Amino acid sequence: MGGQPIEQRREGRAAAIWTIPNIISMIRLAGVPLFLWLVIVPEADVLALVVLMVSGFSDWLDGYLARRLDQMSDLGRILDPVADRLYILAAVIGLLWRDIIPWWVAIILPARDAFLWCLVPFLRTRGYSALPVHYLGKAATAALLYAFPLLFLGDGEGTVATLALVFGWAFAVWGIGLYWWAGLLYAWQVRTLMADRSRHAPRVAPDGKP
Repeated sequence: MGGQPIEQRREGRAAAIWTIPNIISMIRLAGVPLFLWLVIVPEADVLALVVLMVSGFSDWLDGYLARRLDQMSDLGRILDPVADRLYILAAVIGLLWRDIIPWWVAIILPARDAFLWCLVPFLRTRGYSALPVHYLGKAATAALLYAFPLLFLGDGEGTVATLALVFGWAFAVWGIGLYWWAGLLYAWQVRTLMADRSRHAPRVAPDGKP
């Protein structure tokens, strides 16, 4: 009996919507169309990079506040990785529109996310909504979010632009490789879960991102 109120409080926090971390994530999501508009229409790369930097900081901030304020929620676990993927997609669209990256890069990154989305129905048959965090997924996202600003800066003339382009492609190649490696690792985890019918859903980390 004594444990029931605690469990109820945990369930209430998990179902919360209007928490400070969730509001930060919602604002972060609202920056995606702004970022894409800045890149495509006025080609205001500096402002677009500011939006991307603020997004990266808010990504850390919402996870920190969720843990510090004990405001971890199911919605937050969804919003955070969705925002990451939308920023990656928006950056890919912008880079392709500006002819900075080849078409195959614009296809291979969203193809990985589409591949993982196809695995979600299989996860749900085992009672899972998401897989636990893996360091490869975090490393891949970080590498790509370093690569995109550098590639935008490399779309110009001069020494700085040349260096930005070189380092941007270095991060991009590593990021793409890690992105797909992490995706295949998650697919293998799903295969393992499907084969093991006796297992129950794990606890997903509060700031979990595949």
